[in-house]
Amino acid sequence: MDIIISHKSALEYWRLHGNTKICDAAARMHRKTPPVSISNIADIRKKAPDGLSYPIDILVGSQNAKWKSEVFRPRVYTGPTPDGCFVSIGEGMAVSSPQYLYFQIAGEMPLAKLVQLGLELCGTYTLPLNDEYSPEEETTDKVLYNQPQFTNVKALKAFAARMKGVNGYKKISRALRFIADGSASPMETILFILLTLPYKLGGFGLPAPVLNRRIDIENPAKRGTRKTQYKCDLFWPKAHVAVEYDSDFYHTGADRIARDSKKSLDLEAHGVTVIPMTSRQIRNPDELEKLARLIARRLRKRLQYKNLQFKKAQRELRSLLL
Repeated sequence: MDIIISHKSALEYWRLHGNTKICDAAARMHRKTPPVSISNIADIRKKAPDGLSYPIDILVGSQNAKWKSEVFRPRVYTGPTPDGCFVSIGEGMAVSSPQYLYFQIAGEMPLAKLVQLGLELCGTYTLPLNDEYSPEEETTDKVLYNQPQFTNVKALKAFAARMKGVNGYKKISRALRFIADGSASPMETILFILLTLPYKLGGFGLPAPVLNRRIDIENPAKRGTRKTQYKCDLFWPKAHVAVEYDSDFYHTGADRIARDSKKSLDLEAHGVTVIPMTSRQIRNPDELEKLARLIARRLRKRLQYKNLQFKKAQRELRSLLL
């Protein structure tokens, strides 16, 4: 019986090792029950992947197996474990799949943080193991970019459907309403959340944009450009509006600024209104509200909220994300 790494330790594993195992169909494990007990603590220390924080979350199938240890933290679960819950990592060890760990830690996170994690799992970047990260630290030694997705919204919803009735199902179902595929950076995720969560949760309630949508440029030579396509960070297709997040890390220097400017001109010539947004503006509630109102006008939507209640919810949301 494999020892199963679960919960936050499973999240650490995927952040550390990427999704190389996910792409290996042979590594997937079929339906299996968590072991009733863990008999050999030394095995866990010896076999556990390097880099995980102790104590390691280990899934067990009985309250009788729950005891304290500096090496591992037993997490009791006796519910259903449909196909796709676990991935074998060898050496008698398995790890909760990204879809399953999302379920496992749902009860330990506020809804906004659960949405944030969902956008990471469905995005193309990876945060540090233990979330010790500030959105201002957009350097490659803190965050990994251009990574394959761990999962996607369709897969998360399909997995949730198989876990209906399990503790955390309602919260997960609610969080999945506010998640999209394709976020390319932590600040894109934060901006997406701030703009789209409903008023009562501190967001501006805007329709969800498509993240990193590809825009094909027709007749590029005729338009004086060699680019045949661009990606828009946040794009509302019906309104032809794109918000481009200008990272302090990636968008500095004359060459980068010139490329960003050329991209905006090419997109605008193609009928797309491009709105630049910086980290400093996102951190400024007034500046962000200006952006939300501009997008709302383009979408022909009115922002309607009770100011005092909204401001309180907004402060709470921003304190969680920024």
